[in-house]
This record gives sequence, C-alpha cells and structure tokens, in this order.
Amino acid sequence: MIFIELFFTFLKIGIFTFGGGLGMVALIQNEVVVKHHWMTLAEFTDIFAISQMTPGPVGINVATYAGYTAVLHAGYSPAWAVVGSLLASVAVILLPALLMVAVLRFLSAHRENRDVRNVMSALSLVVVGIVAAAALVLVGESSFGVVGYNRRFITSVCIFIAVVVLSMMPKKLTTTFGGRQFSLSRPSPIVLIVLSGAVGLLVYGW
Repeated sequence: MIFIELFFTFLKIGIFTFGGGLGMVALIQNEVVVKHHWMTLAEFTDIFAISQMTPGPVGINVATYAGYTAVLHAGYSPAWAVVGSLLASVAVILLPALLMVAVLRFLSAHRENRDVRNVMSALSLVVVGIVAAAALVLVGESSFGVVGYNRRFITSVCIFIAVVVLSMMPKKLTTTFGGRQFSLSRPSPIVLIVLSGAVGLLVYGW
C-alpha cells in the first residue's frame, strides 16, 4: 500500500540523513524517482524549487510535496494526497527528533572530548559530499534543458551564472564612475528568486 511504503521510505531517509535538508535531497530523489518511480526527475526538480521558495526547512518541504505527489500519482484523490504529505513529513522528522533528544545531553557534556570532536569532523566531510550529490542531482536536463544552442539551455545557464555571481557579491560594494561614487548592495535571496522566476516566465512562456 502506498501509504505504508511512503511512511517507511521517509522514516529511513530521516534516520540516515546527515547535513540537514539539503542532505536529504539526493536520498529523497533516489527513493521517489529512481527506486519507487513515484514521480519523474522533472517533477522532483520542480518540487525542490518550490520547497526552497516556501517557508520552513527545505528537507521537510520536499518530503511534504513528494508525499502529496506520490499519492496523487498512485490514483488517489487530493484529500488522500494530503494524508500522504502528512505521513511523509512526520516520518522524515520522527526518528531524528527522538535521536536528538536522546543524545543531546551526551553531546553537550562531551563536546570538548577529542573522540567526539573527531567523529563530528568526519561527519562534516560526509555532509559536504551529500550536499554536493544533491547539487549534482539538480544539474541535468530537467533543470537546464537539452545541452546545445537552444533558448532554454542558454537562458538557464545565464540565470545560473548570474545568481551565483550576485550571491557572491560583497554585502556592500562601492565604486567610482565618472567622478561620482556609487554603492551597490548584495541582493537578497528573495529578490534573486523573484527575478529568476520572472525571467523564466518571460523566456520559457514565450
């Protein structure tokens, strides 16, 4: 049954994920797209984009949307799809929350212990790899389009480069032009999201 499968799938994802919400993305994609075929990679990419834009932790948001979409694609009504989204959301945080309650006191008491610090340092490297894997999942045809000299691919690459450059700008940049001084501030992520969406709507819609 889809609901039982959904619950235990996201329960497993929650307990084996390190690195927060972004660390979950690659595992969720592998389960819902590759293993269970509950949705396509293009749908998963859209779900991730929406999850980044909506309030709340990205991992839980992805689980919520993925649970809804999986149940909907299984032939159930939207009302049952809401149940699926709740199941996925609860399952993905249930065991990690219980585990954190159990180990929090131990970690607080022994955070300066050399062995504990070594373990946490090793886990930090794992997190980098998992987040990198999540990024690679999203860098594909479903996001950028078919590689080549076509409107969608060129626009996608331009948006990507522009957002990366603007995100890495100093918080405040002062420059002089024509004897006058100008100050530029790094745009907020909200502005970048809105502008990217507007460009995508104009280009892809046309």
